[in-house]
Amino acid sequence: MTNMLVIDWSSFTPLNAALGGLVIGLATTLLLILAGRIAGISGIVGGLFRLSQGDMGWRIAFVAGLLLAPWLYRWVAVLPPVEIHASYGLLVLAGLIVGMGTRYGSGCTSGHGVCGLSRLSPRSIVATIIFITMAMATTYVIRHVIS
Repeated sequence: MTNMLVIDWSSFTPLNAALGGLVIGLATTLLLILAGRIAGISGIVGGLFRLSQGDMGWRIAFVAGLLLAPWLYRWVAVLPPVEIHASYGLLVLAGLIVGMGTRYGSGCTSGHGVCGLSRLSPRSIVATIIFITMAMATTYVIRHVIS
């Protein structure tokens, strides 16, 4: 039996993806133009744990927007079901590994992949290539080697 790529056409939503990308692009552009800040989530959240005056308001507003967005979305559409096929321990471990990676990589996928690539940052280009390569390798190992 061959391993073929199967597309779940009922979940294939290019219009939704394009609109989501447009909103992300608009939000990151507005944050850069209006506040002079880069919308890297790890940097924004990390800054909440450093007590610097005058810097907390926009960070709190940004994170609050991320947390409130699903509840606002619920008013206009049905939220898709969330299915997690991992134990809490594995989720905690994965979160810690991702957190370590964002510290070692000086940013996360949103900072490098969205904001850094749009600014043609060489460091972000390298980081994004590494993110994508490791995601592909991890997916291959989990789907074809472990299971």
